[in-house]
This record gives sequence, structure tokens and C-alpha cells, in this order.
Amino acid sequence: MLPKLFILLCLLFSAISPALSQGGPLSPRIANYDIQVRLDTAEKKIYGRQVLLWNNPSADTVRELQYHLYLNAFRNTQSTFMQEAGGFGFMIDAMKEGCGWGWVEIESLKDGYGNNLARQMEYIAPDDGNADDRTVLRAPLPRPVLPGGSIEVEMEWVSKVPRAAARTGYNRDYYFMAQWFPKVGVYEPAGVRFSEKGQWNCHQFHAEGEFYSDFGVYNVEVTVPKGFIVGGSGVLREVKEEGEVNTWHFRAEDVIDFTWAASPYFKEVKENYKGIDIRLLAYPYHEHLAERYFRAVRYAIDFCESRFGRYPYPGLTIIDPPFHGMFSSAMEYPTLISTANLCFLPKGVKTSELLLVHEFVHQYFMQMVASNEQEEPWLDEGITNYYEARIMDELFGPHTSTVDWLGFGFGNMESNRGDYFGMDDPKIADYNHFSWQFPEGSTHPISYNKTTLWLHTLEGLVGTETLDEVMHAYFQRWKFRHPCGRDFIAVANEVITQKYGNRFGENLDWFFNQVLYSTRLCDYALASISNTPVQPPAGIFEDGGDCVQPDAAVLTSFRSEVRVHRLEGLYFPVEVRVIFEDGKTVAEHWDGKARSKAFVYEGPAKVVAAEVDPERKIYLDKNFMNNSLTLQPPKKGLRRYAVRFLLWMQQVMQSVSVLV
Repeated sequence: MLPKLFILLCLLFSAISPALSQGGPLSPRIANYDIQVRLDTAEKKIYGRQVLLWNNPSADTVRELQYHLYLNAFRNTQSTFMQEAGGFGFMIDAMKEGCGWGWVEIESLKDGYGNNLARQMEYIAPDDGNADDRTVLRAPLPRPVLPGGSIEVEMEWVSKVPRAAARTGYNRDYYFMAQWFPKVGVYEPAGVRFSEKGQWNCHQFHAEGEFYSDFGVYNVEVTVPKGFIVGGSGVLREVKEEGEVNTWHFRAEDVIDFTWAASPYFKEVKENYKGIDIRLLAYPYHEHLAERYFRAVRYAIDFCESRFGRYPYPGLTIIDPPFHGMFSSAMEYPTLISTANLCFLPKGVKTSELLLVHEFVHQYFMQMVASNEQEEPWLDEGITNYYEARIMDELFGPHTSTVDWLGFGFGNMESNRGDYFGMDDPKIADYNHFSWQFPEGSTHPISYNKTTLWLHTLEGLVGTETLDEVMHAYFQRWKFRHPCGRDFIAVANEVITQKYGNRFGENLDWFFNQVLYSTRLCDYALASISNTPVQPPAGIFEDGGDCVQPDAAVLTSFRSEVRVHRLEGLYFPVEVRVIFEDGKTVAEHWDGKARSKAFVYEGPAKVVAAEVDPERKIYLDKNFMNNSLTLQPPKKGLRRYAVRFLLWMQQVMQSVSVLV
């Protein structure tokens, strides 16, 4: 262990001095770490020591610290994670083989005053009371942290790396270390998110949902056997050779976490784009994919910077796991993301690009705008998923951005419709659930896919430019902070009202209350078209006059009716396009609230076709097939069969994509 005074000075310098690469601190830097670890590849263990400099962000006197000990989720089958991990049976089997369980144990814990904190530390289970769960540690403080004060905590620990566990672990000589060190929870001052009073937010490790952390500066040294290549968050400062081992030194500033990966088989491919050092680490048989990866990331960088703001970090590391490392694919961590590619997938299946785009957008919504994914997963995953769809559809085309193979294709936005409406019960839950509380595995389709659909619907109502203005304002206001859902809604109401006044009502609470806090669906249907001849007047119209007998062969006008039904509960302003036989088109605007709405016309031309929501603005509408009706026979009778085949192909390719 380094001398205490030296470590403290280093951490203070890291936390309050101008950032070496960014021109100044970007975040509050509440939780700052100096970590040194050694990987023992024979024992599959990590020996670590760390110093935490924690700054109290509140007006409270804080009398304890709470730590996440994530690796204890893989200690045995009785942990909360394992009790919830019904879909991870393969992972449990892998850990049972050769006793590949993982854990972390604290060997010493003391504050900067020399007090031994380990004497009173204890495991707690704030979510479910599971006495067998050891993923949250409580450490009472003999000397509390005063409002605005700081504390230095030194810790030594050892962990057993689990074999191919969720998001972390090893397989053969591949290591992916995420949520791997004892990490302090988030102390939320009164008024932050939902906190009425200051409190620790330190959930147990659950099988659904990811993570929530404070910003800080990380100085991390990773010692590995010679020949291993290491990728990590932040910037690689140096590699020191020391006999049979090498020590890789990384520094990450204004981030909420630190992650690293190591393997002796990594090949490094580098590119600098717009001043960002992009570093790809892949096995030799995937080196040829570098340009595919870089192209997707370059486009994502340009898109995000033009909509939200500058990517402020000097680097980005991409991990392309080997086949036996797929447990670590498709993950997002500060300035480090992972993708996946399987050799049997054709190039036209754009899973790799999709994952990279998704994880890069997370650098904005999760990393910089640090919402709590365990409590409100839609707020980062849903927003990210929506922009993933936008980016992919722009880059590869709206009908080929997910699959473009053998002449068949479908787009990313459309695949979200399939994932959500393909649920057994899309009405199974609203958003009033923590990530692990969603029933029957519905977290992903509701938090990711449904959010994508209602954001696309909001885009249809207010316009793409306005929605991007909302996201820009939200990002700029809440970057390097911890917002909640109501903060996003407040920004949306503010921006849209400033632009449109009361066009959508006093605000859009009616919209958000429906899509977030109800389980109702949306389905508008074009129910019927009728054209009734208007008979000329008949009868006696003057006293003593002749009886008027109309010429039945001469019809001068028709009374046409177009009727639209709202079959489900959700309502939105909607347009109806009506087409007459003489080529005339009428655009109707309806508030969409009534269960049935009739549009009536009288004139010489019949209505021959009509369509509700002709521009597909209401992407939450579950059935586009009933949105239109025509009295003219279709010219191509095979179209419906082609559509059915494409839908079948979509399901097949989505099933294949799940494998990665």
C-alpha cells in the first residue's frame, strides 16, 4: 500500500484539479478511486487495493458508507441474482462445472484516520431481505462525514473471477471485468430524483437492470501476465514491464465506472476520428471487421454530436469478444463498449453495427446523463434504443438497416414493433416497476421497444427537429447529473410548449400519462367507406303544382361517409386521408379521442379510398394493416403473400440475432 498521505494528495489532485485532457472538471467528482490490482490467471483471482475519496454532496451528516460487492452475486445459487436468473441456466451450469463461482471478500477497511471499519461492516439486503445475498455492504463510520465534507477509505480485497458470468468473468484466456471492484453506492441528497430526504441508493445486484453510480476520477493499474493485452476505460497512460508481468495504467475522468478486458490473443486496430482515439481489440479472425465497426461508430459520433453535444472524452475502446466470450457482448461502460459477431451470420445481418451504435449512444444516456437504470430503465435504455433505430435507419436505409439479405430486408424501427407487439401480452405492465420487478421477462420489450415506439410517435406528433431539440435540451441540462423521468417530461413540456403554444394542450402530460403509466394499447382502424346516391327532389313543391318525378337515371351527387374506429385505449391526434374517384384528396385532422368518428362528404365524386395515419406517425398503433381501406380491387394480388413471407423472415433473423 502506498503511503497514506501520498495517496490522499493524489486523489485530491485528481478530484479538484483541472483535467489533463479536457480543460477542466466536467462533473461533481463525488467518488474518486485509486486502484491497483493483480490478476492471477492460475488461481483466477484478483488481488486488489484501493483508496476511495468520497465527497459528501448533501447537507446531511453521513454516518455510514454503502458498497456494491457485485461479484458476490455469483457466489452461490442463493444470491438474489441467482434466485432471479431463470434465463441464465446456461451460466449457472458453466459455474457449477469446476466450481467456477465468483466472489469478493474485504480483507481490510479503514478510514483516513486509521479507524478499522471492518469491525462493524455487515451485509444488508435493502431490496428483498435475502440473508444469503452479499452484494451490498454497510460500513458504519466512527467519524461521520459532515455536510460538504470528504472521507478517505482504504481497502484491500481479493476476488475470485467467475467463469463466464453475466457481464463479467473469464473463459479460457479471455477476461472481461465489469462491476468487478467494491464500488460505493450513490448518496442522493434531498430533492435529487425522488428523494424527499438524503439517503443511500445502493440496490442489490439483480438479474434484470444494470447500474447506477456517481461521477469521479479513476486511476487504475492492472497487472497481468506478460503477453496479455489490456483494454480499459479512459486513457492508457503507460505500460510498465516488470519481469514476467506488465502493469497497464489507465486514467478515466468524469465517469461513473471503470471496466477492463484482457487476453493474450487480442489484436489492436486504431483509428483517430475527430480527435477521438478509437481502439479496437479483437481476436485475429475478426480483424477484418474493423472497417465495419469504425464506419458505424463514426456515424454514431457525428449523429450524437450534432443532436446532443460534443463527445468530451479523448478515447473510446471497442471490445470484440471471441465466441467463448459472448457473455460480455453488447455492453456499455464509460468509454468502453463491446459488440458481437458470429461467423455464420451473413454480412447483411447487421447485428454488430446495431450493437455498437446502441452502446455508443449510451455514452450520452447512461454515462453522461446518469439516470438510474435499476429504477427507471426506460430513461436510458429506451432513449438509447430509439436513437439506435434512427441512426441505423439513416445509415443503412429504413427497410434494410437490421437485415439486408437475399433480397429481403427490414429496418430497425420496424423490428422494435415486432419485438413489442410480438409479446404474449403487451399490456402486462406499465413503467411503475423497478427493472427486476417487471413480470414474466417484460423488462426489455417494455423499457426498450415500447419506449422506442412512443418516442417515434412523439416524433410524428411534434416533428423530428422538435424532438431532437427536446433531447438536446435534456442532455445539456442534465449531463453529469442524476435525472429521473419527471425531469425528462419537464424538459419535453417546456421545449414543445415554447414552440407550439397550446396546440397539444396546456402540456403533454396527457401523452406521457398514457404511454408511461398505463398499459393500454393503440389501434386505429378504417372501418368503412360508403357512397349513397343523393336522389333529386321529388313530390309537389307548390300549391296546385305538378308532381315532380325525378329521372332515376340522372344522379348528380353522392353522400359519402368514411368511418374510423379507435379499437384500443390510447388516443393521439391523428390524420385521415380521403381519396375521391376524380383524384381529389382531402386531409382531415381528428383529436382521436372518440371511439368512432365519421367524415361525411356530398358531391359528384365517390370516395374510393381512405387511410388513417397515412404517414405512420402513430408508431404505437399495433396494426397498420387495418389503417386503410379501398373500394378499388388491388392490382397485385400476391402482395399479401410477399408481406407474410417478409414477416416470417424477420422472425427467423431476430431469433438468430438473439444468439449474439
